Amino acid sequence: MEITGAELFVKALLAENVDTLFAYPGGQAIDLFHALYGVEGLDVILPRHEQGLIHAADGYARSTGKVGVCLVTSGPGATNLVTGIATANYDSVPLVCFTGQVPTHLIGNDAFQEVDIVGITRSISKYAVTVRRREDLAATIRKAFYIASSGKPGVVVVDLPKDIQQTLGSDMYPQSVMVRGYKPNTAVHMGQIKKSLDCLQRANRPVFLLGGGINIARANKEMTALAEKMGIPVVTTIMGKGAIPNNHPLYVGNLGIHGSYAANKAVSECDVLFSIGVRFNDRITGKVSEFAKKATIIHVDIDPASISRNIVVDIPMVGDAKNAIAALLEKAPDFDFAQWRKQIMEWNRQHPLETELHSGGVTPLAIIQKINQIFSNAIITTDVGQNQLWTTQFLELTAQKQMLTSGGLGTMGYGLPAALGAQLGNPDKDVITICGDGGIQMNIQEMATAMVYELPVIVCILNNGYLGNVRQWQEMFFDKRYSSTCLRYRRSCSATCNTPSAACPEYTPDFIRLAESYGAKAIRVQYREEIENALLEAKNTKKTPTVIEFIIEREENVFPIVPPGNPLSDMIMGGKEG
Repeated sequence: MEITGAELFVKALLAENVDTLFAYPGGQAIDLFHALYGVEGLDVILPRHEQGLIHAADGYARSTGKVGVCLVTSGPGATNLVTGIATANYDSVPLVCFTGQVPTHLIGNDAFQEVDIVGITRSISKYAVTVRRREDLAATIRKAFYIASSGKPGVVVVDLPKDIQQTLGSDMYPQSVMVRGYKPNTAVHMGQIKKSLDCLQRANRPVFLLGGGINIARANKEMTALAEKMGIPVVTTIMGKGAIPNNHPLYVGNLGIHGSYAANKAVSECDVLFSIGVRFNDRITGKVSEFAKKATIIHVDIDPASISRNIVVDIPMVGDAKNAIAALLEKAPDFDFAQWRKQIMEWNRQHPLETELHSGGVTPLAIIQKINQIFSNAIITTDVGQNQLWTTQFLELTAQKQMLTSGGLGTMGYGLPAALGAQLGNPDKDVITICGDGGIQMNIQEMATAMVYELPVIVCILNNGYLGNVRQWQEMFFDKRYSSTCLRYRRSCSATCNTPSAACPEYTPDFIRLAESYGAKAIRVQYREEIENALLEAKNTKKTPTVIEFIIEREENVFPIVPPGNPLSDMIMGGKEG
């Protein structure tokens, strides 16, 4: 039987068990939307901007473990995906992004809304391809889903010219596909497992460093069992937070330039660093020559290119994190590192995580502590900036709570649309997004999406009137020259103002009135005693999003902080060095 390419596209999505498609129509994709009309079992979600669309697909994929799927038109529709493609690919999120394209005979002729989206995205995706023959369509789509979800997950871009969508051809869709030269290795080498265990037998101060690879592999339960069996303290990257429950006695904290004092000290002083699913990027290493310089470093990662790329390791292991943990569980003896754990607990006691200001007002710590208390079955997304850093410091994650954040690219505007995707994929969970007043405005149009799809997402805006993270760096390292970071600035203000006061102009926009214009519930919190009731009211609001604007201190800072170029052991602890 012959069907059009557009009809085969729909058949392929159903064969791949796609139940949610994030899509925005346009001229070069109209045939695909025509084929999607009225299809049962496939929920087509129409966000309000393509960047919001792909972040929503990203949040759906991270929270469910399924492949997120996008569909947009050519030209600006495709280019509006670029930031989201890079965001997801950096964090190893499985997405398949379909883009409409001008007919094949017009490609290269500067046709209306023609862009070379494959060329644009090749360096920020796992694979990108234009389908140029109708007979290749089925295999290409099957290959896209396989590549996106296997090995180290990532983003695949499939460009579909309009004539390919319209041309008749076979209705067959393959159940499997072979990709020449692509054979992801998931098994671990048992010889390397033995070397690692031998190394631990000689250790006195070992540390597990866990990255996003644990969460991607859904190996949290197994990792917790391994840490317990070995008695080894656990430090995580921001992306690895939640690898084991944060209330577990073996959990130390996050590592890096805004990591906890105890976590940074533990890695600096350890004699074996057993890292799993970590890229060792500059946010966690500090000065590379000083990073874990006393330690033998073991590194497990599914991507061989990640091993010894940034930090040279002593025992490399290529393989899936879950498989490596299972092998270790089977072979590992019980260890006793009680004295080492006691030392780390003392560091935590001496230098606990806290915010700089200790007023009775609304602080990020007070807000997130109430979120920890009220929400037990939840997904929390963040935007990027101080709001992300406070959340990753103070949020408690358990087996029933998950955090989604843009770790590799650091994308402002991620939080709200990612929360919508997570809510669509997890209707039984509370979904909260924690944003700054700057980042929320980058995709705030997705409040309309939340309303029309009746998504009770809770939007927490930490409003300090600044692009807070950059302002903090300007305060600490650039002589308090607040250049282009004040969001209350008006043309009538002094260009060199660096002292917020009661005389500052009113904030634009009024988030309460803006939220209400979308039909959402809106609450402004200015006093600490209002925090709990606001969150409870939001939790009890169904089918409607709630925006809570928390007015926080304008110059609240994130501590600890490792100054640029310094080793992790050189931390500034709220104005005093650690």
